[in-house]
Amino acid sequence: MLHVVLVEPEIPPNTGNVGRLCLATGAVLHLIEPLGFSLDDRLLKRAGLDYWHLVDVRRWPSWQAFCDAAPADARLFFLTTKTERPYWDAVFKDGDYLVFGRETKGLPEELLAKNAQTCLTIPMQPQTRSLNLATSVGIVLYEAVRQLRAG
Repeated sequence: MLHVVLVEPEIPPNTGNVGRLCLATGAVLHLIEPLGFSLDDRLLKRAGLDYWHLVDVRRWPSWQAFCDAAPADARLFFLTTKTERPYWDAVFKDGDYLVFGRETKGLPEELLAKNAQTCLTIPMQPQTRSLNLATSVGIVLYEAVRQLRAG
């Protein structure tokens, strides 16, 4: 089982769409607070359609609480525009965590610095600053799924 971690997501429809992706792939969705919305938000539920109640969502009050609960041998991959290593160079394994940051700021610099060896990026043309969060999750999550099913 794969894990998708959204650190302080801000836009409810993005999280709803990510929830649907997690349900479709059997992944667990971890939400790290503070959230920029309520889990009762109608836009979140609209994007998640009538599937939201089926998504395995785990909510954490902080990054530290999440880390304290994660298995000691957990492999975390941090998605960012601030690295050169493309996501397709990673060899994903069952149980991996794919960590994505806030829509407006990405992941905190100190988190990226501490985990530079497991930072990944989605290559794009230089004039593109970033991709939509749900799109990014879909790209990397389905590559991980592809690898797990091929292996």
